[in-house]
Amino acid sequence: MDTLGVVECRSIAAGVEVADGMMKVADVELVRAATICSGRYMIYVSGDRAAVATSVRHAEESGRGLKGSFVISNVSPQVMAVLRKESVLPEPGALGVIECRCVSAGISAADAAVKRSAITLARLVTGQGINGKSYFVISGDVASVREATEVAKAALDKDLIEAVVIPRPDASVVKALVRGVR
Repeated sequence: MDTLGVVECRSIAAGVEVADGMMKVADVELVRAATICSGRYMIYVSGDRAAVATSVRHAEESGRGLKGSFVISNVSPQVMAVLRKESVLPEPGALGVIECRCVSAGISAADAAVKRSAITLARLVTGQGINGKSYFVISGDVASVREATEVAKAALDKDLIEAVVIPRPDASVVKALVRGVR
């Protein structure tokens, strides 16, 4: 289960059909499939590289309109934990907040950021309630958060909306931003 497939469909009904087909063509786990704002449908599958690639290729060749699709090999365990809502945030020296135009690009950028820097992926919001956009929150020491933010910005390119680094964030801001923080 080291590979993640992400498919962002432009239609909810077509997305459900695509998800069903993706599950039938390969031995993958459906991590999550749900509607997001703007009438889109997100599908996350995991499994071994070949199975996930087959599943995502099925979506790409389905003839249904896709906003984006990615296959991420050796996906960071932090990304999988956040998608499954299992992460916990340590006390941050800094927070980075990276906002993206679409969900699929945001997940790919978050994975690149956590692989390049000694940071923690604290939250990943994928399209729900924010008009189909996404954002993610990273934490760690200031230098690492700055480095990870630059990696994410480069990965996002034209899909970047905004990225900020907040040194020594106030505890109430951290609590409001990242669910589950005490």
